[in-house]
Amino acid sequence: MAESLRRLIHNETCRILQEKLERWYKDYHINSCDQNLTRCCEIMELNSMIQGQLFTILNQTCQEGGHYAGVEIIKSRLLPWLGSCFSSPAPGRPFETTSSLLQESLEKDRMLRELANSRNHEIQQLEKELNATRLELSFVKQDLAEAQLALEDTKAKSATTLLAAEDEIVQLKADLKASQAKEECALINLERLNEYEHQLQTLKDEIAVLSAHKSVLKSNRSPSPLPMRSFSPGRARLTNASRHARLVERFSDIYAQERLDAQTLLRSYIDDLEMVQRIIYIAAVESFQAAKRAFRQFKIRVRKTLSLSYSGSESLEDMVMDYIIRQEDLYDVQSSVSEVIRAMNINPKISFPPEVDFIMISGLIRELCRVAFSMQTLDPPLDISFGTDGELFSEYKYRRSYDSEFTAPLVAYHVWPALMEEDCVIVKGEAVTRRGALWSHRRRSRSRSRSRSRSLSPLSRSAGYSRHVVK
Repeated sequence: MAESLRRLIHNETCRILQEKLERWYKDYHINSCDQNLTRCCEIMELNSMIQGQLFTILNQTCQEGGHYAGVEIIKSRLLPWLGSCFSSPAPGRPFETTSSLLQESLEKDRMLRELANSRNHEIQQLEKELNATRLELSFVKQDLAEAQLALEDTKAKSATTLLAAEDEIVQLKADLKASQAKEECALINLERLNEYEHQLQTLKDEIAVLSAHKSVLKSNRSPSPLPMRSFSPGRARLTNASRHARLVERFSDIYAQERLDAQTLLRSYIDDLEMVQRIIYIAAVESFQAAKRAFRQFKIRVRKTLSLSYSGSESLEDMVMDYIIRQEDLYDVQSSVSEVIRAMNINPKISFPPEVDFIMISGLIRELCRVAFSMQTLDPPLDISFGTDGELFSEYKYRRSYDSEFTAPLVAYHVWPALMEEDCVIVKGEAVTRRGALWSHRRRSRSRSRSRSRSLSPLSRSAGYSRHVVK
């Protein structure tokens, strides 16, 4: 009996039963009906286990007291209690089985408590995160509302600024149009004034030259020197280097602008691009030749005139050149243009439709003649290179055109001459290289000579062109 009682004490079943009752009482109002019934059944099972152990101890105690020991106690206390429908655990159930069931129940209860605690902890963490998220969301909503207000304010200000800017733009456009109109009027007046001044200066220079000739014819003695101060001194003050740079740049501009304009105009009458480029190249060559001849003649006349009145320390050649530089406007460029057109009309390398004439590119020829004449006043003078069809291509003088055969060694024809200063190339020309260029050149020359023998005269071609050109 003492051993069974010791086991009951060590199992602490009574204490566990008391703790279960207290927890049930504490959670009774928050538990569901099923949970309360489950707790009640667990407590009844635990209580029945304790009662079973107590009945075992009771039986052992009675056996120790003898056959009739404790009869009165059993009758007076146990039997009335048993009569109140109390049922003990199944008889014959061993104490060890009851103890193991109790341990399993305790272990399950502990696991349930741990699981509940874990779940509660997780719920608390989630609630904290949810609260933090809600707080952050409220901040975001507040920032969004502030940004919306700022955006509306910016839109209102931008609309006002845009309206003001549009009004200002309209006003500026009106002012710009008025300024452009005034500028155009001023430019027109300036061009007219420059033209009048140019004509006036030309007349003054011609009067001065005629006066000099008249004085020479009237008297055998030396006439008074030419009034050099009456001529415009601006151009004479330009240094040789500055005039050199200006003329080289002008030559390049003619290649880039006037040449392309003339090529476009010719292509409207001639479909053959090669023929158009040949015409322009020959026009450039003939323009330089005519300008150089005109320069030599003009220089001879000036030297003859100045030699009659020259009596200074400066050399006569310097005086002549200075006079020519000052009086380049006296150059009769129209005579050179007519001379170039006559030379092109009889050139066997080019042909032209009979209804038009080379006068249609007179603008290009005039500019080339002016530049070529001015280049003769430089020291040393500038000239163009001499080129022939079928010659060996020189990388030093020319660059190949885009439609050339880049492996061909011979020049089929020239597009633009190279600008030379003595033996040095200042500006490269342009040439077309093709294989078999020499044989092709000879064959085309024979065909052109036969076709030109059947063409109309230059006079009839000039008359035909006058019907197509608007003056």
